[in-house]
Amino acid sequence: QVQLVESGRDLVQPGGSLRLSCLVSGSIFSIVHMGWYRQAPGKQRVMVARISKGGSTNYADSVEGRFTISRDNAKNTLYLQMNSLKPEDTAVYYCNTAPISITWGQGTQVTVSS
Repeated sequence: QVQLVESGRDLVQPGGSLRLSCLVSGSIFSIVHMGWYRQAPGKQRVMVARISKGGSTNYADSVEGRFTISRDNAKNTLYLQMNSLKPEDTAVYYCNTAPISITWGQGTQVTVSS
């Protein structure tokens, strides 16, 4: 069974940076499109970044120019580099395929606050 393990949780100040990682178990990673999703308190979970199996990327307007999604197929790992963080980026961040096809992992908490 494929599992998702996110890491990189932290409390950062506005304007700071953080990198999240997602380790995907199993052998499917290199052949699927992947995404980062986030869920803020009281809100629905939404996609913020997507990367195709070939490396093409797309971003939500709210993070365009600040976040960078990348993947290392040799390590079965997905990354999200987050720069110029804002308080509204505070959320639990999750990874999954795009579209979603795997049971969600536990996510990783990102808090942006002074």
